[in-house]
Amino acid sequence: MAISKQKKNEVLAQYEAWFDRSEALVLVEYTGLSMKGLDAIRAKVRDSGGEFHVIKNTLARKVFEARGMQVPQGLLEKSTAVALAFSDAAGTAKALTEVTKGMEAVKLKGGFLNKQALSPAQVKALAELPPLPVVRAQLLGVLQAPAGKLVRTIAEPARSLASVFRAYADKAQAAA
Repeated sequence: MAISKQKKNEVLAQYEAWFDRSEALVLVEYTGLSMKGLDAIRAKVRDSGGEFHVIKNTLARKVFEARGMQVPQGLLEKSTAVALAFSDAAGTAKALTEVTKGMEAVKLKGGFLNKQALSPAQVKALAELPPLPVVRAQLLGVLQAPAGKLVRTIAEPARSLASVFRAYADKAQAAA
């Protein structure tokens, strides 16, 4: 069904807004998927801080090319939907792969991370990364470890001296 030029411009503006706000895009083919399945995917992706939308291939291609993004062959063919990661790229990719695991109608096509094209294997690797709060906690632990070791190293001579004094005190008390 043909859409008017005004409607195309509105859709292009919406795609531009989505693509500008998102950290990552994951594209899937959804041929044969029921509306109930699409709603389940939308809900799971929304819970991860993203959005899931069906897109028009020709209009999406125009937006990608206007942004200087190279669109791999076959990425924008057949029925295409996009998961947009607005806050946590790994979390959104993980949510999408988890919810589509049992859905044979959904096929992972690829995606983009900071305007770099990703293959389906790279999207799966992105989904296997830990969520952002876990990465932050790990980084904090790595940064705090040297400080803790430094404090223990500085305190060790005083602790050793205190042990020597205690041993002399115990020896003097035992002798008396």
